[in-house]
Amino acid sequence: MKELLTHINSSLCERYSSRELETIVATLCLEYLEISQTIYYLKDKVELSSAKRQKLDIALQRLACGEPLQYVLGYTPFCGLQFKVNNSVLIPRPETAELVEWVLMSVKDNVKVIDIGTGSGCIAITLSHNLKNAVIDACDISDSALRLAVENNTLNGTNVNFSQRDILTDKEACTKYDVVVSNPPYITNSEKADMDDTVLDYEPHTALFVADSDPLLFYREIANFGKQNLNKDGMVFFEINPLFAEQTIIMLENAGYQNIELRKDIFGKNRMIKAVNL
Repeated sequence: MKELLTHINSSLCERYSSRELETIVATLCLEYLEISQTIYYLKDKVELSSAKRQKLDIALQRLACGEPLQYVLGYTPFCGLQFKVNNSVLIPRPETAELVEWVLMSVKDNVKVIDIGTGSGCIAITLSHNLKNAVIDACDISDSALRLAVENNTLNGTNVNFSQRDILTDKEACTKYDVVVSNPPYITNSEKADMDDTVLDYEPHTALFVADSDPLLFYREIANFGKQNLNKDGMVFFEINPLFAEQTIIMLENAGYQNIELRKDIFGKNRMIKAVNL
């Protein structure tokens, strides 16, 4: 076991901090290689098969290049569920989990919800898992993202209706909703310089970035979708860019929404907004 740990650490120590390495090493050993906790923590002798050794070396090469651990593993936990992920979807993050929790605290079980820009399906599937009598729709412009979302729907035994939609051009809906929820692209291109290379090099830019000239593009279009397709007292929930919190509130007010509430995330940043269609 000590030889294995030395091999992993020496392969990755130049890229990752000691704290990051601790998490990566434990995850690779316990989950990726399926080494028992007893062997891992007692540092007992372990013999890897040639197949597992090759699997590990490929993973180490990918991690050494900066590929996120979640993509290497092929899955990540979110809100107590497991989600397949690859570079066609964003890796679900704690801030998004907070948004989901806010939705769950704000609705009844029999609501109709649409998740716009669903990606891996993490928002919609988590809502479906917790709201057994709800109707949950979800859409995305990306074929590859939708294929993965459908897999995650099956994996988690949920009942989300997925469809392909470009929200910038298609705002028609065949039903009225009680909730519109979205984590749309909100990082401006000028913010790229401050971002981690692992995000820039591996996560899908179409799900991340918006032009500096119109940072509220997707929020405005989704808000307009909500005005057309929300029931009275229906709600819009957004994950937002903290830099544009006030502008987003003003946009929602101008669109006719009321009872607008801004919330901070666990890091103290303005990250979520709820607005009501009265």
